[in-house]
Amino acid sequence: MNKILEKKYFSEKVVQLIVEAPMIARSRKPGHFVIVICDEKGERIPLTIADADEARGTITLIVQAVGESTRAICAKEAGEYLRDVVGPLGRATDIANYGTVVCCGGGVGVAPLLPILKAMKAAGNRVISILAARTKDLIILEDQVREHSDEVVIMTDDGSYGQKGLVTDGLEAVIIREKVDLVCTIGPAIMMKFVALLTKKYEVPTICSLNTIMVDGTGMCGACRVTVDGKMRFVCVDGPEFDAHKVDFDEMLMRLRPLPPNS
Repeated sequence: MNKILEKKYFSEKVVQLIVEAPMIARSRKPGHFVIVICDEKGERIPLTIADADEARGTITLIVQAVGESTRAICAKEAGEYLRDVVGPLGRATDIANYGTVVCCGGGVGVAPLLPILKAMKAAGNRVISILAARTKDLIILEDQVREHSDEVVIMTDDGSYGQKGLVTDGLEAVIIREKVDLVCTIGPAIMMKFVALLTKKYEVPTICSLNTIMVDGTGMCGACRVTVDGKMRFVCVDGPEFDAHKVDFDEMLMRLRPLPPNS
C-alpha cells in the first residue's frame, strides 16, 4: 500500500499525485516507469515517474483519466492509498553531454519529459524545451520546465498561449536557427511521428518514448509490440525509448486505433 500525500489538478482530467514510495524514489532514473494498481479490483496501469524526492521518499505521478482504472486513480484523495506501486521498470534514458538538446513534450507527455530534461541540463547540455497542447489550459508543468531549461517555447493549436501552431513548427524554427545535437520527444504517437519525420529531414538524432502503448508493463501480455528498425520490440522491456527514426509509427498508430463497435 502506498499513501498519497498530495493531489493537484492540472485540468479536469489530469491529476498530479505525490505518493510515498521510498525504495523507488532512491533507485529511479529518468525514463523509468512504475506499475500502479488502484485497488483490489484495479488493473495494472503503467505510469512514467515525473519526479522523485529521495529525501522525502516520494515519487510524482501525472495521471490522465481516460478509462475506468485511470479515473479511479484520479478520484483518489490525499491521505488515501494506492494498492500497489511497483518499479522502477524499463530502461533509463541515456544521459550525456550532447551539446544542444531540444525536448519536445505534447500534452501529458511533458510529465515523463521533465526528469529527462532536468538530467540533460545537469549533464551540461543547453536545453531548449518545446511544450505543445491544444489550448493554454492543457499546458502542464511549465514552471518546473522553465527552471531546468535555457529556453522554453510554447505552442498551442488555437494560439491561446505562446505561439499558434504545432510542436513541429516550433522545432523547425529552432533547427533552422541553430545547431541541434539531439531531440527528445514524448507525447501522442502522431506528434512523435511528425517530429521524427522533421528531424530525419534535417538529420538530427532523435529519441522518442512509446509509453502510451504499454499495458502490462512486464513484457508478458505482448500488447506493446512495436517494429523498430524492422525488428519486433516490446516497449516495456526494450524501451520505452527508441531511436525515433527507426520506429514504424504507421503500424503503431494503426494498433492504437479504437476497435469498431461490435467487433
